[in-house]
Amino acid sequence: MVLRRDSVLVLALVLACTGWSLPAAAGSSRLLLLSPPPASAPAPAEATPLPDPAAPAAAVPSETPAAAEPAPAVATTPPPADAASPAQPTPPVVATPLEAPAIEPSLSGFPFVYPGAWLERATFETLPGWAEDRQDLSFRAFLASCPPILRATRPPGSAQPVWFALRDICPRALALGPDISLEAARTFFETEFRPVRIGKFADVPETYGFLTGYYEPEVEASRERTDAFTTPFLSRPEDLVPGRGSASGGFDARGGAGRWVNGQFLPYYDRGDIENGALDGKGLEIAWVRDPIDLLFTQIQGSARLRFADGSTLRIGYAAHNGHRYVPVGRVMIERGFGTREQMSMDFIRQWMAENPEPATDVRRQNRSYVFFRVKTELRTEDGPIGGQGVSITDWRSIAIDRNVHAYGTPVYIDTILPTGPAESGEPFRRLMIAQDTGSAIVGPARGDLFLGTGFEAGSVAGRIRHRADWFVLLPKALSPDAAEVPVPEPRHPPHRSHR
Repeated sequence: MVLRRDSVLVLALVLACTGWSLPAAAGSSRLLLLSPPPASAPAPAEATPLPDPAAPAAAVPSETPAAAEPAPAVATTPPPADAASPAQPTPPVVATPLEAPAIEPSLSGFPFVYPGAWLERATFETLPGWAEDRQDLSFRAFLASCPPILRATRPPGSAQPVWFALRDICPRALALGPDISLEAARTFFETEFRPVRIGKFADVPETYGFLTGYYEPEVEASRERTDAFTTPFLSRPEDLVPGRGSASGGFDARGGAGRWVNGQFLPYYDRGDIENGALDGKGLEIAWVRDPIDLLFTQIQGSARLRFADGSTLRIGYAAHNGHRYVPVGRVMIERGFGTREQMSMDFIRQWMAENPEPATDVRRQNRSYVFFRVKTELRTEDGPIGGQGVSITDWRSIAIDRNVHAYGTPVYIDTILPTGPAESGEPFRRLMIAQDTGSAIVGPARGDLFLGTGFEAGSVAGRIRHRADWFVLLPKALSPDAAEVPVPEPRHPPHRSHR
């Protein structure tokens, strides 16, 4: 259905009277869902106390992992259409009884609106590449997300209506099992969900999302400090506490972190402090790598497979971060004239830092954020890393999202162009992903990080991905625009096609 002009004017007047406004953009009369962006949580002050998180007792670690951890994979380029991935076990799961809150429709009349986002109704028939995708591979990743959703003893802080709807859908998915056909998997998603295009709401709404890539590094390491291995991976310090701004109760993208000092909650040590020895002597060392460059790249990815001289391996993953804002070192290098935007990649950054150790130290310390790790004893050698949801993530099917916006387990369809073709040429990437991870740099409703696999080749591809993309969230059917009792406008315009 299409809204008539007089209906749009009435809607605009109602929104204006309630403090909302339509964006001043061509075609804005056909905008589907509007939600004013929430006040952004301030980053921890550099010299002033952080918001009081209540009391030192808040230092108890969150039971639910709250940040990104990449997963290993077999392929470093998108698997071919006929590629099969191993089925993940789906043991019987009994849902923890929880009462879903009543859903209050937004002022637009629709059942659910993401904060700080606009939404447009879409259809599976019009999703680019939907008919050619391997939804059976996505279904197996979705199955892995169901047990933690059903066993949870409390809902997440964000997107609760979506999360509760997923709790209703998951038993039906688990009943199908992991070995269903492509056709059955596609039918499942088309029956249980409805696609909506999503973007960031602003004075001029963004018409596209943004993607980066990440991977699980494989790093040479030593269990002891030696002349060759001098930089440690550190576990979470006992005095590191999440800030009150965390929606998840853990270390998320906006929450901040700090430490108690004489009754004051202060910012935690930054990267420069820690490199200068602020945490020395506390017994936090897990293993040692050759230099701070290996550490930095592992912290950016969130996990790693450490390989020791005797052939043994150790898996480590994200435990916490120090609460300081993440600053991309590539941006700093561009600003200081050490490289151009076109040159920036992980390979270029690593080579430049190795050849210019003194300026590299200062560049590195401009990223004051610092990630702490934990040993992943629950992982087998063949398993992928554990993502923020607490499940092993799948290469080319798992995506890291903003946990303050989306619920883990949410299906997200991505349409973009990625440099995965011959000689790094662009080729279409149209796939159904599952939200199973997060990270401190992932902020916004249409911002994501694709997990690409394990090792050097996956890292090389990941380092080249910084691309615009069209985002389509698959909302549970009861929360989709189709369930609204108001007229639904047609999309404002075709999906964005310039993805660079």
